[in-house]
Amino acid sequence: MLPEIRQNEFLFSVPKFDIDKNDVDGFLNELVGFHENFSDCFSRSESRKHFYLYMSGQFSALERKSIEPIALNIDGGNVRMMQRFVSDAVWDDRKIMHKYRNMVNDDLGCPDGAFIIDESGFAKKGDHSAGVAKQYCGNIGKVDNCQVGVFAAYASPHGYALVDNELYLPEKWFGDDYEEKRKKCKIPEDSSFKTKPQIATEMLKDVATEGIIPFKYVLADSVYGENPGFISAVESMVDKTYFVSVGSDTLCWLRQPVMIDKQYKYRGKTRTKKILATDEKVPISFKTAAENINDYFWYRRTVSEGTKGPIVYEFTKRRIVLSNKGLPQKNVWLIIKRTLSDKSEYSFFISNAPISTRLDTFVWLSGMRWAIEQCFEETKSELGMDHYEVRKYTGWHHHILVCMLSHFFLWHLKIKLEKKSAFYYYFPN
Repeated sequence: MLPEIRQNEFLFSVPKFDIDKNDVDGFLNELVGFHENFSDCFSRSESRKHFYLYMSGQFSALERKSIEPIALNIDGGNVRMMQRFVSDAVWDDRKIMHKYRNMVNDDLGCPDGAFIIDESGFAKKGDHSAGVAKQYCGNIGKVDNCQVGVFAAYASPHGYALVDNELYLPEKWFGDDYEEKRKKCKIPEDSSFKTKPQIATEMLKDVATEGIIPFKYVLADSVYGENPGFISAVESMVDKTYFVSVGSDTLCWLRQPVMIDKQYKYRGKTRTKKILATDEKVPISFKTAAENINDYFWYRRTVSEGTKGPIVYEFTKRRIVLSNKGLPQKNVWLIIKRTLSDKSEYSFFISNAPISTRLDTFVWLSGMRWAIEQCFEETKSELGMDHYEVRKYTGWHHHILVCMLSHFFLWHLKIKLEKKSAFYYYFPN
């Protein structure tokens, strides 16, 4: 759940994901209307039909919502034709996403919205599916055979939704020994290895350049927060604020260190470089900085309501100078969260927020990644996002895209019905 800080600040009510098809009269008619928005994204009537049937199956009571059970249990379904539709038929994916993001903006758009990056794993047996490898799978908390998708979500006072996705292809998938698998899985020929932060950076730039969905904040965990390319991409965007997790061993100075010029000779020429003054101390780790902060500077905040009562942490913030290869890099906010146990455990975040930013804003931001975690939980538990059995690259993306649309469709109905909720969401004025 999200932070429950003082109720006269940052308090916004937001619809809770507590709606299903039984709450809506004429649910299927609503679904037909929703699908009409995408009719020109398919060149064949059969594809339009299966697009509707496949999404309808995700709203069914089936225990397993993969292609075969859906096709066998829904009127008009055909297993072979639906398999071909998901994995091989031509979709105008870009047009679908463009239309979808316009819908997200219509229902959820807010200038203070948050763009959130995270990844999700999908455990797999065998090694024939696109991108499958032994890699860390967050769902089970260990390294195992799985596929991993990088996702972007959008959160605002009106709700939250996934707005982009990309299948992560491990580097070994681009080796010569994987050439046959790439062909079988229909990996695009112009594909090349990209790290997860590189994928996330492309998503961020795409949404920002498209200009449909407004956002102010960019949130991510340390995989992305410690990546210079991702952070530089956010910093290059006007009025965008990042709040990202970083590791405890990140180095910094608590004040701007003094630099001096040092002359040296290189290939017979005298050159100058900046070095630390001789009396300057070496940078310290975030963990060392946290352990040396006096208790006076820590503020206690309730961040969620657990099953056993309020969950409380202490927070503090400091302006620090990041170290890059032993030299000062830039000034940022360091935000630290610690547990109240006898042996405190710390979490660290950095942000380029304005100097005037108050601690309560950072406390609020520290809970915002909850929204994308809810997207994963809801699309998997309610819509079968992890039930797929497709092997091809295109099939994975088509399945995930339909899950994203299905999840948003329920949000749209929720907003349309203006159903009341006791759930609260926080955004600064």
